[in-house]
Amino acid sequence: MAEPIRRIGSRRDTSHTHASTIESNISVRSVALTILAVAATMYLLHWAREAFIPIVLSILISYALEPIVAMFTRIHVHRVLAAAVVVTMMGGALVYGVYSLSDDVAAIVAQLPEAAQRLRRTMQRDGSNGPLDQVKKAAEELQKTADQAAGGPNAVPENVRRVQIEEPAINVKEYITWGSTGLIAFAGQATLVFFFVFFLLASGDLVKRKLVKLAGPSLERKKITVQILDDINHQIARFLFVRIVTSVVVGIATWIAFRMIGLEQAALWGAAAGVFNTVPYFGPLIVAAATAIIAFLQFGTVAMATYVGGISLVITSIEGWLLTPWLTSRTARTNEVAIFIGLIFWSFVWGIWGTLLAVPMLVAVKAYCDHIEDLKPVGELLGE
Repeated sequence: MAEPIRRIGSRRDTSHTHASTIESNISVRSVALTILAVAATMYLLHWAREAFIPIVLSILISYALEPIVAMFTRIHVHRVLAAAVVVTMMGGALVYGVYSLSDDVAAIVAQLPEAAQRLRRTMQRDGSNGPLDQVKKAAEELQKTADQAAGGPNAVPENVRRVQIEEPAINVKEYITWGSTGLIAFAGQATLVFFFVFFLLASGDLVKRKLVKLAGPSLERKKITVQILDDINHQIARFLFVRIVTSVVVGIATWIAFRMIGLEQAALWGAAAGVFNTVPYFGPLIVAAATAIIAFLQFGTVAMATYVGGISLVITSIEGWLLTPWLTSRTARTNEVAIFIGLIFWSFVWGIWGTLLAVPMLVAVKAYCDHIEDLKPVGELLGE
């Protein structure tokens, strides 16, 4: 009797091991399919970025401008007219801003040759006979000694000087040509964004009504869908409006501080600080480094360069620690790790546009996931 029982136990153990193996194989297969799906999505987003970027940018701009259009509609202005007025005002403000800063841009471009010469002379003066220069000379002498001792094809005969042709590290002419072509493409995409934003604002709650209709015939489901959509739209619109307000505050504060210091083209650097303030971590560092270099070229001292760069960092730090948390207390807030990973992902997929749009897209995704039952784990992963 003991032997059959032992066999039955062995069969149970075998079947249990077999089930575990099947579950493990299913898990591996699911992970592999998920990785392939993510890779295909990344390739599609990168390949069709010229189509996706204007669409995403238009949707986010329409969310930010929706409160202003709603304010016009509350005073009995037709929605199409209100959308036209708001979009025209936005376009006019951008055109005026670009036109008013064109003189500063032209001045900086005119100063580039002289600034490059001054920077090169400074680096040559500071770097001559320095540690790096000595290490470079020592490496060259060691290479010559090794070539002569080996007698190989790299050996240099006596009374013969080796000549090496070096290509420039940065082809400035190529970058300028690419920049002019990119500027034309940017103007075309900006026109598309302008009209798309107008149509999104003029359509009003068309998309919401379509989604409510798809929710089903039940009145309760329709009410829940309307509540979820209103909450999501409110969170995203509030977040984007806060980002615009904080960027304007940073730009104005930077412009005033640089103007008081006496930095040239202070308005241009204030506008740059406001734009790059939308990029967490990297944006303020880029502005601080650029303004430090400009201050060094203008004033000629490391102390002034450090002072100007430090002021830029102080302004963005005060905004990041005090103003933004206070204004975004009711919006969908994401954790720092998710933001950093999002910046890496979207900058890899969409370049500079990815860094500018990463945080708003993460907030939008989190707002949607928080209100959809099946996606709540994703919202929890992105949240604080």
